[in-house]
Amino acid sequence: MEHITLLIGIVIVTALVFDFTNGFHDTANAMATTISTGALKPKTAVAMSAALNLLGAFLSVEVAKTISGGIIDETAGIRPEVIFAGLVGAIVWNLVTWLAGLPSSSSHALFGGLIGATLVSVGASGVHGGAVVMKVLIPAVAAPIVAGLASMAATRLTYRLARDRAEEDTAKGYRAGQIASAALVSLAHGTNDAQKTMGVITLALITGGVVAPHADPPLWVIASAGLAIALGTYLGGWRIIRTMGKGITDIQPPQGFAAQTGAAATILASSHLGFALSTTQVCSGSVMGSGLGRKGGVVRWSTAGRMVVAWGLTLPAAGLVAAGAALLADQGDWGIATVAVLALAVCGAIWVASRRKPVDHTNVNEGPAAEPAGVVTAALQAVSPPPAGPVATEPATAATIPAPAVAGARLTDPVGAAPVIAAPVAAHPHEKHGTEPRAKAGSAAG
Repeated sequence: MEHITLLIGIVIVTALVFDFTNGFHDTANAMATTISTGALKPKTAVAMSAALNLLGAFLSVEVAKTISGGIIDETAGIRPEVIFAGLVGAIVWNLVTWLAGLPSSSSHALFGGLIGATLVSVGASGVHGGAVVMKVLIPAVAAPIVAGLASMAATRLTYRLARDRAEEDTAKGYRAGQIASAALVSLAHGTNDAQKTMGVITLALITGGVVAPHADPPLWVIASAGLAIALGTYLGGWRIIRTMGKGITDIQPPQGFAAQTGAAATILASSHLGFALSTTQVCSGSVMGSGLGRKGGVVRWSTAGRMVVAWGLTLPAAGLVAAGAALLADQGDWGIATVAVLALAVCGAIWVASRRKPVDHTNVNEGPAAEPAGVVTAALQAVSPPPAGPVATEPATAATIPAPAVAGARLTDPVGAAPVIAAPVAAHPHEKHGTEPRAKAGSAAG
């Protein structure tokens, strides 16, 4: 076995940086609903999630094998420079979507980066197309739908079972259930997302001849990946937590419990099968399903639409950034140094931009600005109108005031407002000064 070279060391450090961004990018998956309902204080929630992410990293290596020997052909001439470029593409996309507060998939950013860099440096032969379709694309489409339907059914069942109990009697129990289900999601996140970084580091070690092909991740790789994602989780991706907890729908404790339980079951099942699932898509789908499952609950489809667009752009966008980085990295040492400098500059600029409107644990529950109701929301509100109450009268406008029969007549508002003097109606220049024009106006208004 060869010693770890400087380039492989750079790749390992970059992979751990990606793992760190994955942690704070995906904290919302486990803790957004728990924080938004007040089941846990923000700092307590992220601390618990960080510890369970670390524990989950040691439970399985199936997803790591999918990364290191499933999607990318490790025998096709993949070099450490390619992996470095792929990681740069994933990190940049993670930070862009974090700045926008969009819960996009860190997993797909990583896959897109690796695929884009491999296509440029090696060609299509370096990518296992069948594995990409079966273990990435199909789960990407199916997972949020399955999780959303399961969450919607669980939410409806939860409310039905508790329909004869007062809300204040059940809220405490649901909050306790939320804490337990959030812990399960955090554990599941560690078993799935931390392994992706393990797989990347293992792939780098294989390409450098440090470990044998198809080898399991060494223990030090597992431990370092778990620590990196736990640290990122503890710092908290507060922007995305705000979007997940407040921007998609208004979460109540029963919904949070149902959404997190369904998401945890989906993620754990995919980890067991070796599917490199996007935990972000699963949890986002669960939150949307919980919004549809509660009677009177409405999903903010404009926010959901932006999320879906981000999901669709993640693979190609990260791939394009990684492809450009790979073109530079293939030029030699100066190319690798240039990629590193550009990546640091972009990341620094994103961080500076984020300081203009900071979001942290003190204001994460303030929620985004109200959005105009879309077509779907309006349709749902028409089916389930708000409770009847005093109807506000709109101010009178020229379009709603009937034309007076006599110029200068006094108009009275239907709700008893002060009388208004109507302006005289001018006659048409080709008509005689009489009652005919005013009669026409009166008939038109009627």
